Amino acid sequence: MYLIIFFILLSITFIFSYLYGGIYVVNQTVETMRIGILTSGGDCPGINATIRGVCKTAINHYGMEVYGIHSGFRGLLDNDIVPLTDKDLTGLLNMGGTVLGTSREKPFKKRTSSTSENKPALMLKNIKNLQLDCIVCIGGNGTQKTAAKLAQAGVNVVSIPKTIDNDVWGTDFSFGFDSAVSIATDAIDRLHSTASSHQRVMVIEVMGHKAGWIALHSGMAGGGDIILIPELEYNIHNIGNTIIERLKKGKAYSIVVVAEGIKTVDGKKAAEYIAQEIEYETGFETRETVLGYIQRGGSPTAFDRNLATRMGGHATEMIANGQFGRMVALQGDAIGSIPLDQAAGKLKLVNEDHDLIVQGKRMGICFG
Repeated sequence: MYLIIFFILLSITFIFSYLYGGIYVVNQTVETMRIGILTSGGDCPGINATIRGVCKTAINHYGMEVYGIHSGFRGLLDNDIVPLTDKDLTGLLNMGGTVLGTSREKPFKKRTSSTSENKPALMLKNIKNLQLDCIVCIGGNGTQKTAAKLAQAGVNVVSIPKTIDNDVWGTDFSFGFDSAVSIATDAIDRLHSTASSHQRVMVIEVMGHKAGWIALHSGMAGGGDIILIPELEYNIHNIGNTIIERLKKGKAYSIVVVAEGIKTVDGKKAAEYIAQEIEYETGFETRETVLGYIQRGGSPTAFDRNLATRMGGHATEMIANGQFGRMVALQGDAIGSIPLDQAAGKLKLVNEDHDLIVQGKRMGICFG
């Protein structure tokens, strides 16, 4: 009896096999991908939200194994790597900084005579020994360069742009930028009241070594009267005249927003130099404020949380589809990607025809 039933079931199996082109195998095993994730360069709001976006998607949707690499590329040299579970990702969405830690290690930097360690070879060896199928690199311009070299060395890499400066080429916005602009704008708002009370000129210095995106966006949002960015040359006499003309119109105070990377004399800090020159040019009492690292700390804005989540999820989707050697990018309203070698080594700078600058000039704002 049992033998008859067995042959009947076997016959049915072969019939389905013939009709549908193959034998269905129960509990078929698929090799699980192992991915490593690291954060490199300066910290900024939204990194942890990105880690969460990558890892939750990898674990819950694709069934991948995820490993956190500590201290950026230094972790790949030291084998400082730990497995991550869904539980480890709890509470990361609104947390500032990076739970994986970071460093400015540049393993492909040319070795000097005093450096005997072959960092690229050691890193590649460790990646192979760890059996990592892909490395997710979260970072700014320096990280994109290293990620591109890692890809050229044959490693599967997907990168995600991270910077408050918003100067990574190929993406309209990077997470961290909106948070920094919000912090800077709030500071400018607060300076208006003290400047008005004392009828002073207030100079506020925001971050931006080569790109003036933070100064431009926060200066416009905060009602700055003068905005100075590295991309545009300025004339200190013109700035002084602008302040004097404002006084003649009954405007007793002025707000000056400067990016830290503007040109100064004798290596002076941007805010210090501009404040001194304004006092010399106008005779008006002038004070400076430097925001510094405050702009990089604390919780990310809602915009940055959502952008980080979307970018992280897209990075994992790219890994699942075998799209390596690329950087995630926001282009318009859509999340896409570009080849890493297009982003590496390039800066996205403010153009003088940017609509905020054009509109600002129409409203009488001085850009130097």
